[in-house]
Amino acid sequence: MIDAAPINRPHPLMWPVWFMLFVGLPATIAYWEARGPLALTSRTTLAPTARVRPATPPPAVQPVELYELDRDQARALNSATPFSRLPSPAARPFIFSGAPIDQARAIDCLAAAQLYEAGDDAVGERAVAQVVLNRVRHPAFPKTVCGVVFQGQERSTGCQFTFTCDGALARSPSQAAWNRARDIARAALTGQVFKPVGYATHYHTDWVVPYWSGSLDKIAAVDTHLFFRWRGWWGTPPAFRFSRASGEPLIPRIARLSAAHQADGPLIAGLPSMLLPGGGVAALVAQPQQSIGADAVGRMMAGARLITIAPGAKSFLVELSRDSQPDNWPTMAQTFCAGRPECRIMAWRAGNAPSRLPLTGDQMESMTFAYIHNAATGLQRSLWNCTQSPRASAGECMRQRNPAPVSAPDPTASVVAPILGGVRRKERFETVKIVPPAPAVTQGDLPAR
Repeated sequence: MIDAAPINRPHPLMWPVWFMLFVGLPATIAYWEARGPLALTSRTTLAPTARVRPATPPPAVQPVELYELDRDQARALNSATPFSRLPSPAARPFIFSGAPIDQARAIDCLAAAQLYEAGDDAVGERAVAQVVLNRVRHPAFPKTVCGVVFQGQERSTGCQFTFTCDGALARSPSQAAWNRARDIARAALTGQVFKPVGYATHYHTDWVVPYWSGSLDKIAAVDTHLFFRWRGWWGTPPAFRFSRASGEPLIPRIARLSAAHQADGPLIAGLPSMLLPGGGVAALVAQPQQSIGADAVGRMMAGARLITIAPGAKSFLVELSRDSQPDNWPTMAQTFCAGRPECRIMAWRAGNAPSRLPLTGDQMESMTFAYIHNAATGLQRSLWNCTQSPRASAGECMRQRNPAPVSAPDPTASVVAPILGGVRRKERFETVKIVPPAPAVTQGDLPAR
């Protein structure tokens, strides 16, 4: 009988080694690749050139041009563009500092951008606000909030935010929507950050393809909107340290929404004596407060009868006496508002006053006189209905409250959008105007990504 040759069995310690080589290592690689951007850190992913400020100036802001593609083609191209695998840190809090009038103007410019670009949608409005503030910090853009929002407004195809040059400002938002937008803007200017869009400076809807989209990094999607930042150093946090200008410009185009942007400016300390003989808002607020409660309803006070008090005792509806004179109405407002940090007076002629809240559109239109002040912002304003009481200065007249009529859509257009009854639809808050260039560009003509 011949003895069998001994079998060479592997050492027991080799089994774990083989397992790691043939199972563990491929699984580990697949796991890290699947994690995408979350697995990357600034130390391992940022190229050395991205950490050093280039000697060249900031990139130019591209003009508004789109590839002529239908929605399905545009969505397909946008879907084929991958998200950047580089980190996308949240922006640093933006704390506005400046005079009360500049703060009031910045709040209203930012609120207008949010509301007309995103519609009355809190998430979309916060995303728009973050992009605006990112631009304010970047040296490629204007140095003020209002300057960024209304950049290029004088050109039909050069505006950076569509609503500033496509006629959308002719439409009037509801007062409730405007107040909500201002609250979001105020929060963004006092440090609230919308983290999902990081340091994005550009965005558009997923059914258009701007010429600049292929040269920027796609970093986030919010609903149907895609957000981008510049590549290299100009898209990194160190690039967003540009100093902001101290004064916010006056934007007359939103004056009907914002007293801070009216041509003659809000009436603050140093106010003409014709309007408020007692001085500006600070002096008025420092005066003793009149006791005006429910027991005062129906009583005469300073030439006006109190009709009702709005909740919070900040707004008063009054009926003017028949022999009261228009130049004396600001003095009447002083009596009601003395000692109150916030106050609003709405007044009607005798026999034409409403009896209760809420007010109808016709009642608002027939209002004879209005006064408002806010000590926190320095806002102080008196306005007359100039169809009832003509004034020497147009700046003292109430503005038309009825929204401008909306024109019918062009029946020859390839895509007919529904007529908007208020602000633009929620899905329309792209930063580019949908005006395809000529001649048509086919998919084969698009640059490689």
